[in-house]
Amino acid sequence: MIKLWFSSLANRAVALVVAFVLVTAVVVASVSSALSRAELEHQAHQQVEVIVGMVAGDLDQKLALRRDVLSHVATEILASDALLQNRARVVLRQQASLLRLFDALLIIDATGELLAANPRDDLIPGFNASERPYFKAVSSQLVPIISEPYLTHIDGEPGVMIAAPLFDHRKRFAGMIGGLILLNGDNFMRDFSSIRVGDAGYLRLITRRGVVLADGSDGRVMSPVDARQSSVARAMEGFEGSLRDASAGESPTINAYRQMVQVPWFVAAVWPEADAFASVNRMRDSFSWTLLLVLVLLVPLAFWFFHRLLRPLRDLSVQIYQRHTGERQMPVSEIGGREIRNVARVFNMVRHERDEILRSLAEREAFFRSLTQDAPIGIVHSNILGRIEFVNPALLNILGETAEQLAQQYLISRVAGEDRVTAMVGWRRALTRRRFYRGRLRLLTTRSPGYVWVDTMTSVVDLPDQALGTITIVRDVTQEMRFEKALREEQQRADSILDVLQEGVLMVDKAGLVRYANDAAGEFLALGDDCIGKNFFETVTFRYDNHKMEPEEFQEGEEIDNRYVTLENSQSQVYDIDLTMLHLRRGEHEERLVFVLRDDSERRREEERLSWEATHDALTQLVNRRAFTAALLKALAEAPHQATPAVLMMIDLDHFKPVNDQGGHLVGDDLLKRLADLFQSAVRQSDTVARLGGDEFAVLLPGCGLDRAEALAENLRSRVEALKVQHDGRSFGVTVSIGLTPVSAGDSGPREVMARADEGCYIAKSRGRNAVVSVPAPPDDTGL
Repeated sequence: MIKLWFSSLANRAVALVVAFVLVTAVVVASVSSALSRAELEHQAHQQVEVIVGMVAGDLDQKLALRRDVLSHVATEILASDALLQNRARVVLRQQASLLRLFDALLIIDATGELLAANPRDDLIPGFNASERPYFKAVSSQLVPIISEPYLTHIDGEPGVMIAAPLFDHRKRFAGMIGGLILLNGDNFMRDFSSIRVGDAGYLRLITRRGVVLADGSDGRVMSPVDARQSSVARAMEGFEGSLRDASAGESPTINAYRQMVQVPWFVAAVWPEADAFASVNRMRDSFSWTLLLVLVLLVPLAFWFFHRLLRPLRDLSVQIYQRHTGERQMPVSEIGGREIRNVARVFNMVRHERDEILRSLAEREAFFRSLTQDAPIGIVHSNILGRIEFVNPALLNILGETAEQLAQQYLISRVAGEDRVTAMVGWRRALTRRRFYRGRLRLLTTRSPGYVWVDTMTSVVDLPDQALGTITIVRDVTQEMRFEKALREEQQRADSILDVLQEGVLMVDKAGLVRYANDAAGEFLALGDDCIGKNFFETVTFRYDNHKMEPEEFQEGEEIDNRYVTLENSQSQVYDIDLTMLHLRRGEHEERLVFVLRDDSERRREEERLSWEATHDALTQLVNRRAFTAALLKALAEAPHQATPAVLMMIDLDHFKPVNDQGGHLVGDDLLKRLADLFQSAVRQSDTVARLGGDEFAVLLPGCGLDRAEALAENLRSRVEALKVQHDGRSFGVTVSIGLTPVSAGDSGPREVMARADEGCYIAKSRGRNAVVSVPAPPDDTGL
């Protein structure tokens, strides 16, 4: 109705007069109230910033206290797997005082099996945490962790796990001890939700992934936050501070955010402006009533005047309205004055183009449906909200449902709960960054066992200025995974048999004379079949931690279980050995020593290989993000002592997606490897080049200085621009947007330095890409 009213030029003229009167009156009143409102707003921003800072610091202290206490307890628990099995419950009872800090305590062995729980013993039967993210993090990182929120085993209640690894006496991972904090429990999380800001303000605790942990407004937990709010989206990217948020359909609020140190969470304070500016609003309301009385007298007079003045436009407006509603099929008449003819001509042209676009879209949709109807793989189209618009028969067969049952459902609702968060993050990243998303996950089906494993690839359907939705291709890989599992099991069984056959086993008396030796042992001793009767201790030399082991250590010492030593025989051959030594009939006349020699060279080489793979990118052979972060941490530690600062260079490839789309992923991979070689050759041997993921690279330049780094980056940019890959008669290449920033002693950590270098990349892209942008370090506020 309002749009229809404003379609009249006469009504718009009335509105213009009214607006002029309003502006004149409001400006006079606003000038007097602007300063007071600005000061009040400044104070409100300071107040909410102080509140979130204090609350975030308090939460960090509480989480750090619980993690440190749990880590301290873990260091005091030193036992083998067998001892953990037998004493887990006793250990938890001894740590009962920790229940003042946690809602529940758990001990889990190295396989993920729950051994003990306090106070909930009923959690133990059948529970295995091997697939829980917190267990994977502890068992892989071997350090205390604070987990992401998840649905716990306690009646599906949401919670956070603080866990610390347990080690046996050989420093091997033996399991974990965990403290559970229920988000709805009677603990400090409930105290957090009760804190108020002013009369109507409240606090929220949110993860960087957009999951609400505590909400002072409605008490909800484990619900996704509305990331479409600009302030929330910025906070999820690391923003700290306060700002005004006026989301559509909601009252304006003053929002403050503070990132937490211990975990990737942040505290948000929301204070409605109506509450913060109540005094100013009351003064505004009084003025508004006075102004309304003036408008009541002015509007009728202006309305009568402009309707008489713009009467010639009435016929044109009627024709346009009839054309819009379908009552008129012919174009509007281009008659009247020049201005009216121009309006009619433009309207007819826009209407014609709109009809052509709708007709083209209908034809493309029909073409798409005909292509996907008989495709052997599943295809689903969803809109930008994630609702299913179209599903082809192959995917219906996989899910075991009809198109009517799936219509307008959210695509994420068909993903198994364990994979839902990962799938949602990938789907959103694909939608916002206009990139492909590939993943392996489980889809819910109506057939036993209720889900299937699938490989998915999601691509965005977009126009130059907006996204229209996504197309997802789904391939059922359940059977393939079963075959892979069976092959792995057979391989493990074969490896076990080979390990037994390759072990050297020999028995000697107390004097060291060999009484028995198998073939493998003869090879270790370089004596072949001539082992019996030889003195074992005179034939070989063992070294442990660069210390020569004397015969008395074996004859009089304790038994040895899996000690990694080096063995040198009489032929000067050296082996890496996993040594086990047992005493038989100790103290008797026929006492014997049994030695088991296992060649450990392959395992140690494998450890070196795995260590290399853990720190390098498989495709480009460059350092990966984890190793690069370690190098950056070292540079930050050395920054206060360096006369010439280190420089961080972030490199983002421009237009890499068309290379993959048009040339194929093999061409894209070849280009990435050539770029990696180029980066390595363009920098010094002391510099660290890394692939952080996808088409993002980074270079750490120690002792370089910003001026020299800029020259090096410009040289690298020009060389990348000149690099081309030939494929099928076509030439493919990319350019780079490079961000530079010095590593400063005032930087709080790698995230701050990388964020600053990323800012340079974004600026370079905004300038048209293929550019180098330097971002200086902020002033050092520490006074050092």
